[in-house]
Amino acid sequence: MQPGMTNPVKILLIEDNLGDIRLIEEVFKDAQIDNQMQVALDGEMAMEMLRKEGEHSLTTRPDLILLDLNLPKKDGREVLKEIKADESLKCIPVLVLTTSTAEDDLVEAYQNNANCYITKPFDLNHFIRVVGIIEDFWLNIVKFPPKINEI
Repeated sequence: MQPGMTNPVKILLIEDNLGDIRLIEEVFKDAQIDNQMQVALDGEMAMEMLRKEGEHSLTTRPDLILLDLNLPKKDGREVLKEIKADESLKCIPVLVLTTSTAEDDLVEAYQNNANCYITKPFDLNHFIRVVGIIEDFWLNIVKFPPKINEI
């Protein structure tokens, strides 16, 4: 558990690649910090979960969002814009974790207030190392804001 937190760190992984999902879940499951990961397989599902709509009405608000850009139904770029435009969601840190190396995507992500932009490595060991670094920094070092805007 993160120092000063009484509950597990809640993570929303917005990703459509099942292999990447499994790998990220395994690395976070082995973490020294108590965490709970929920997965949205597309952008529409992610926004429904964040807004607690429909079947996602009991979903808990995440402390951290890992966002892929290339998603079905609603693109990750659009999801990022919606999150950062929503008063009740904009303070949730969003880490863009994508295969895109396009400079336009990088610039657009930061213009839309992404908290960081990470290109997924293609090498498995490097990918595991990167996810471990994300976990170490964001779960061990970073302090999350209190959930004062909880819907």
